[in-house]
Amino acid sequence: MSLTPAASGFVILLLVVPVVQTQYGWLVTYPSTNICAVKGSTVTINCSYTHPSTTNPVIEVQKTLWFVKASNNVYVDLRTDPDYSGRVDYRCENHQCSLTIRDLRLSDSAVYKFRFITNLEHGRYTGQPGVTVSVTALRVQLSRSLHNSVRLSCQSSCPLPDHPKYTWYKNGQIQTDTQNYYTNDIWTTTPADSYSCALTGHDNTRSASVVVHDLWDVTYTSTQICAFKGSTVNISCTYRYPARINGIDTAVQQTLWFTKNEGDTYMDLKTEHDYRDRVHYHCKENDCTLTISDLRESDSAVYKFRFITNHNTGKYTGRPGVSLSVTDPQLQVHVRRSTVNQFSTWIELMCGTNCPVPDHPKYIWYKNEQAVEGEEYFHLDTFNTADTYACSIKGFEKFRSPPVYAPKVPSVSASSSAEIVEGSSVTLTCSSDSNPAANYTWYKKNQTEINKEPQLVFRSIQSSDSGQYYCTAENELGRRRSEDFTIGVMYAPKVPSVSVSPSAEIVEGRSVNLSCHSDANPAANYTWYKENITLQRGHSGILHFSSVSPEDKGTYYCKSENKYGQINSTLLSINVQYSPRFPSVSVSPSAEIMEGSSVNLSCHSDANPPANYTWYKENEDSPKASGNIFTITDFRPEHSGNYYCEAKNNVGRHNNTLQLAVVAVFPGARELAVIGTILPVLLAVILFFVYMLIRKKTTSKRSSEPGDRPANTEQVQHSQPEEQDDLYYGSFRFPKNLTDPIYYNINPVRAQRRKDQQDESVEYSTVKFGSTAPRATSQETVEDSATLYSTINKIP
Repeated sequence: MSLTPAASGFVILLLVVPVVQTQYGWLVTYPSTNICAVKGSTVTINCSYTHPSTTNPVIEVQKTLWFVKASNNVYVDLRTDPDYSGRVDYRCENHQCSLTIRDLRLSDSAVYKFRFITNLEHGRYTGQPGVTVSVTALRVQLSRSLHNSVRLSCQSSCPLPDHPKYTWYKNGQIQTDTQNYYTNDIWTTTPADSYSCALTGHDNTRSASVVVHDLWDVTYTSTQICAFKGSTVNISCTYRYPARINGIDTAVQQTLWFTKNEGDTYMDLKTEHDYRDRVHYHCKENDCTLTISDLRESDSAVYKFRFITNHNTGKYTGRPGVSLSVTDPQLQVHVRRSTVNQFSTWIELMCGTNCPVPDHPKYIWYKNEQAVEGEEYFHLDTFNTADTYACSIKGFEKFRSPPVYAPKVPSVSASSSAEIVEGSSVTLTCSSDSNPAANYTWYKKNQTEINKEPQLVFRSIQSSDSGQYYCTAENELGRRRSEDFTIGVMYAPKVPSVSVSPSAEIVEGRSVNLSCHSDANPAANYTWYKENITLQRGHSGILHFSSVSPEDKGTYYCKSENKYGQINSTLLSINVQYSPRFPSVSVSPSAEIMEGSSVNLSCHSDANPPANYTWYKENEDSPKASGNIFTITDFRPEHSGNYYCEAKNNVGRHNNTLQLAVVAVFPGARELAVIGTILPVLLAVILFFVYMLIRKKTTSKRSSEPGDRPANTEQVQHSQPEEQDDLYYGSFRFPKNLTDPIYYNINPVRAQRRKDQQDESVEYSTVKFGSTAPRATSQETVEDSATLYSTINKIP
């Protein structure tokens, strides 16, 4: 039979019944789930797949892959796996997909699965259970005849295609003997040569070399055996020896199994105390089997077979022997859950063990401790998270596997039970009883997941980390959520924020609150200061003014403090607005004001914001001037009257009144102003001199003749000049009509009223008027001009 590409790899399908897995229209079909192939050959694995036919949306396959490795929903595409680099090919079309692996290695023995990914969010599907590929190597099997000949057979644990062709190698060289070419076995009578075989045309399938010793040989059926404690194990071998030695027929006189030897002394197991009544030999012709019952862990050892013939040198021990490992079954339930989509709920349980089990064992499954017979796989369409499952092998019920179950409600614990202070290290631990072991995920309430670890570590916890946390525990059988765990981080106050209410202009007399707030844990206490003067301490952080006044204007700040620290706020300036106070009014200059001179009326009022000033004259609607100074540049009689000043801002207004009164005076009033001031003194002096003169005359008359008097005054004056004191007479006349007034020294009144109010009082100042009539040239007229009015009138 020639080798064709279709047959390359020499693969035999051990199970040819198609395997189908379907879930809601998702389907993968494997023509076979078990394939055996020879090392160095090529194998091809096939499958077909389908998915639901929908129009909204239309499902499209975006990616196909084969894999053997998967972890946490990460599937390693064989084309990217370095173990398969350059040795795999995919061929996918019309929903058929094949995997080809070349130059097979023993490490390629694995379960291969096909997976396809669509454009749907959850449209991903893996075909189960996959295809198990077993890779084996060719080996040379020796069999001896009793006539000093050896039969060499090229064998494989995998069935090979019909009539394969073989190539034999003797001491590394290809055998060209046509008798041996293309056959799977050869005969030889030569001692101490090495032989190996391969499939013709595939040198990479070449077996290991076997040395044909001088016809003494022991072949063990298996060199590694694992068995359960308490069970029975069979260890078998075949042995060969020369039919004749030195012309004498060879006969086997003793066979034995041993684990211990001292020099040339080998301890037969049947005589060993530890194996007494537990071991049996079953030997016939060239085969011998050791049976050990009621296995113990102490039975774990390397067992060797030895036979002794009738010749002095005819003793042989088969090496390396058989390594037996005795252990508890250590059964374990493996859980596999559907990952097709979020609606798929099926679960498959598999009962596995650490040792190969006997052929076709019977399994017992336990649901909530109740026994149910079954197979190695136990399929569940749905799973109740309250259920538990375990398994055992029939005959070894006492070695039941640990139960598998969904996670219990997780518990959360903190690394410290004391207060959690900002900046410290805190660890939260999530734990849940579950089998298989749970995977954990941490969340902060009302937020997305934080991490996927059993522990949530805060290396330097901050105030922002305060809040409620919870974790979930999940395995293939279910998912549970913990209770909320509250973290309250203690920390010193943050920088306080300060505000004023109302936020608009602060007006005198209104209620005002200054607020101080600081993020702190525990809650802060607050102290208010005005320009470093302590005002108030308390918990509320509110400084209340029931009726704010201008005196409250200034710069404020607050201090926030708790047992972990303190901090001051920024400065807050308060500006209190108030209406103008009662205005003060004045006139300038305060000395004599002549007609035609300039007069300034001044008005001032304390106000915030600053006041605007307006001057009014009584009984006139239009304002006279704006600004706090009203200037009359050419003062005339008609300017007399009542004037008032109004001070106004956006809060309110006030006014005050002053009165300018007119008093008539004669011409020369300016000069007489001084005379009017000294007139009383002058009159007193004149009267004193007149008194002294009269007294003198009286005294002189008494000393003269009675009735003797001078002829006239002038004569007396001339005749007796030495007897007279200096005496001046002045006469003053006041005209009846006053024409030209001059204003002088106008002072403000005390009362303050608005224009539409009656003034309570008016203060008058002296006002002088000078006549504009022509001056008299006579001496008498000059003397009459020295007239003075000096009055101060006050209106009652």
